[in-house]
Amino acid sequence: MPKIKRRSPDAPRRDGPRLLAERPLPRDGTLRPEPVRPGESRRKGRLARSVTVNLAESPLSWLYARGHVSARQFDAGEQLRRDFESAQLGPRVTMQWDAPPPGRTARGAPAAFDPTEFQLSAKGRFDRAMELLGPGLEDIAWRVLCAGEGLKSAEGALGWPARAGKLVLCIALDRLADHYRLPG
Repeated sequence: MPKIKRRSPDAPRRDGPRLLAERPLPRDGTLRPEPVRPGESRRKGRLARSVTVNLAESPLSWLYARGHVSARQFDAGEQLRRDFESAQLGPRVTMQWDAPPPGRTARGAPAAFDPTEFQLSAKGRFDRAMELLGPGLEDIAWRVLCAGEGLKSAEGALGWPARAGKLVLCIALDRLADHYRLPG
């Protein structure tokens, strides 16, 4: 009989396109056995209170799945994220495999970046949308929608009180929906 490998409770597991992980509640992370009812076997090493989270889920889709943002707001946020990614404005995280620049030496400054028309139009749409949002709303919109930060960490980075980020993000999403002329 083959041995079954036991997975630690913290290890992420794949379930189709989702990457699931069990997180302790509260955040102290201590293992506590659940109370045993008469007639039940004791489950060893299980967290007393835990939640399974999808690590591949964006903060905006998390808010939408729980009814905190409307479908129109969700579509507006996804449109801004698509423009951000299409314009390739995010940082490079891998090696650049382009051909070396022509020149006398093997090393040298890379050739000038030659963006495509598609990238330029996406960058223009992204820049216009961020300009429309203005200084207060663009910060939270960029952090949550483009950088994928959670609301709690975005509020902390901006020095805002708890739960203020969701309200400001909803205002930003409404403005984006108007800007992208989404129905609703």
